Amino acid sequence: MMIVRSILVAALLLAAPSTALAQEKDDAIAAPVLRAQVTVESDIVRIGDMVENAGTAAQVAIYRSPDLGTTGTLPTAQVISALQAHQVIGVDTRDIKSVTVTRLARTIETREIESQVAHAIEHRSGLGDAANLSLTFDRDMQDVRLDAWNNGDLQPVLVHYEPRSGRFDVSFEISNDINSARTRLRFTGVAVEMLDAAVLTRNVDRGEVLKASDVVIERRPKAEVGSDAATRGRAVGMQMRKAAHAGQGLRVADLGKPDLVQKDDNVTLIYEASGIYLTARGKAVDSGTEGDTVTVLNLQSKRTISGLVVGRDQVAISIATPRLSVADTTASVGTAETETPVSVANRNSAQSISKAE
Repeated sequence: MMIVRSILVAALLLAAPSTALAQEKDDAIAAPVLRAQVTVESDIVRIGDMVENAGTAAQVAIYRSPDLGTTGTLPTAQVISALQAHQVIGVDTRDIKSVTVTRLARTIETREIESQVAHAIEHRSGLGDAANLSLTFDRDMQDVRLDAWNNGDLQPVLVHYEPRSGRFDVSFEISNDINSARTRLRFTGVAVEMLDAAVLTRNVDRGEVLKASDVVIERRPKAEVGSDAATRGRAVGMQMRKAAHAGQGLRVADLGKPDLVQKDDNVTLIYEASGIYLTARGKAVDSGTEGDTVTVLNLQSKRTISGLVVGRDQVAISIATPRLSVADTTASVGTAETETPVSVANRNSAQSISKAE
């Protein structure tokens, strides 16, 4: 038994050197290898970013990173020289001529910033929807690049809007998964609410009826056209209540129904009451649309009367309905009251005697 145990110990001792040699061989295989393409998130480039199997030198910084969201190129010879300065030798370059280094970034586009600011101030102090706000920033807006670890949403933390001047001041914070410190972005400028307004394509006079070619739709500031801006559908076919120039935005108050009766035009006077329907020729003293009361001249009687516009060149004249007077009503009642049963009987008796004769 002792002999067998001695043989096993001897075998283990013999195997130990060979195992160590195998480990050394594995270490030799894991030689440092240069990377052709490198991506980093921080503002520095470490040896471990550029070299595989860098060992204990992996955390040593050797270069500053390119600008956020950009890529730089380094000649391989320059990289090897920098590595050797930190005792990293024997790096396998794999015949790479140059190394590209890209710094990752989060890019927030200008249109996203505009949308976020508009949504932050919409409906404040009478402002409308975000979609109708036109923003002008105090500085030229460009895409904002942040470190890639800024992965949170833009959260408005300070929002101020001054309705008189239209100025806004909005600050956002962006959370991250690395530390508690949040990145803050601030934007200032002027907001103008815009509306789709009907705009004249030519000069028009008071009383003109607008045609489809007279009106186009344009985006205009709400302060310019007011809250009662007319739509194109509301403007076409309507009559101008005052003169206006080309390019002017139309308001509902500027428009009215077209006049069906024009001043000095011949009109038909309609008299209708209790089954009576008469017409006569007349002349309009003033203009009016449907439902308006206008003054007209009866060309037959030469009398000036008032009537209601009911159609194109048609004016309805109201006729007073005759009423019974109080005296007539009293007389009727008195007659009825004198008709007594006695008088009725006497009348019937007289009729009978007459018949007998």
